[in-house]
Amino acid sequence: MANFTEIDEARKVLGLSEAATLKDVKRAYRALAHRYHPDKLDGSQKNDNETMIRLNWAYNLLMEYCKNYMYSFREEDVARAYPYDEYLRTFKDKWFDSI
Repeated sequence: MANFTEIDEARKVLGLSEAATLKDVKRAYRALAHRYHPDKLDGSQKNDNETMIRLNWAYNLLMEYCKNYMYSFREEDVARAYPYDEYLRTFKDKWFDSI
């Protein structure tokens, strides 16, 4: 398993912020792979193959990390992940309490 330094470097290679969804990882990889794929370019850039190798490394590392990530389903963790839902529940359930 990778350490934090490797995962952080992979995140930076794909141009992701410190918080990203799996969809963001895939979208960033596809955009960069489309841009730097050696078959798409005329061959004037010599680093395209190295860039693709680096992009593939970053993508595979982040996908492996996401696949093995341990999710928490405790109520407080879910509330922290979706604070808007808690706000709506409070608004809906306790609307008339203050009247």
